[in-house]
Amino acid sequence: MRHSYKKYAGLACRMLFWMLFLSFVTAGCGPFQDVAPDVHSEKKMPDEGENLIVVGFSQLGSESLWRTANSESIQEALTRENGFFLEFSNARQKQENQIKAIRGFISQRVDYIMFSPVTESGWDTVLREAKDAGIPVILVDRKASLEDDSLYTAWVGSDMISEGEKAGIWLEDYLKEEGREEEEINIVVLQGTVGSSAQLERTKGFQNIAKEHANWHILKQEPADFTTAKGKEVMEMFLRNYTGIDVVISQNDDMTFGALQAMEEKGITTGVDGEIILISFDAVREALELVSQGVINVDIECNPEQGDYILEIIRKLENGEPVDKENIVEEKVFTQKNVDEYLDTRTY
Repeated sequence: MRHSYKKYAGLACRMLFWMLFLSFVTAGCGPFQDVAPDVHSEKKMPDEGENLIVVGFSQLGSESLWRTANSESIQEALTRENGFFLEFSNARQKQENQIKAIRGFISQRVDYIMFSPVTESGWDTVLREAKDAGIPVILVDRKASLEDDSLYTAWVGSDMISEGEKAGIWLEDYLKEEGREEEEINIVVLQGTVGSSAQLERTKGFQNIAKEHANWHILKQEPADFTTAKGKEVMEMFLRNYTGIDVVISQNDDMTFGALQAMEEKGITTGVDGEIILISFDAVREALELVSQGVINVDIECNPEQGDYILEIIRKLENGEPVDKENIVEEKVFTQKNVDEYLDTRTY
């Protein structure tokens, strides 16, 4: 389906009316306002006669540098110049916001629906509604646990089990290099949002390697919601409750920044010449600079630049071509040995 200017403009006017109405009746109701998703589109409406592919995208939030880069990659790929009109919704880390946004996209009769699930479960009903409406669904970054895989057309993202395994394999090799492979190694883990594929799969991947080492002791795994503030809070708790921590694993860079603040305040050093081995995930530029400085030992990349992958999938679908169900983006492992060659080209 393609949307003409007249049809889409009329739809936009109705949406604008209801958005203004809701903002009026909920003025002063902070909790209710927080639940309403932040929906916005490109400012310029389609010109008459434009034949644009309309895509509704529910991003789970803007909780991290990685998430911002992911949103920007998609917005830069699905542009008017490339033949798209993108409806963007920020769910603010709430599943109910995403379900509301997806139902809104269905009522708008968009051509495609994309979303990055806050958690893996709870999507069957709304995705059944999208399928019944004949709208293909593309999962972005995170996966959804569904009874029927036909409820989505394709997924684009990272092999997060592999990411967790890469962290474990790196730690194996590093301890051997340091002559510490026989030592008792105490580990704490800052996990991401509970129930998210990133939290579940990175945890599983690392544990696949850790279970082969009887001398590796995971003292505690605690969710820190992928945020700097929560990362600092959880790391402070770890430091109060445990002595002799050898390794800190942080399932994203923003939590790592918070953990570093907590350790620095206690005079604890990390990294290549520090007291604690620090393993991070995502590999945003600010974190890679700390890898270069030796503060973070290793950063397992989670590539946010998924826009071009999505663009290719939609173009294939438009041409009636088959697409892969799973589309894994390319990723690297960064240490002080290789990071500098990538820093100059890092855009996020």
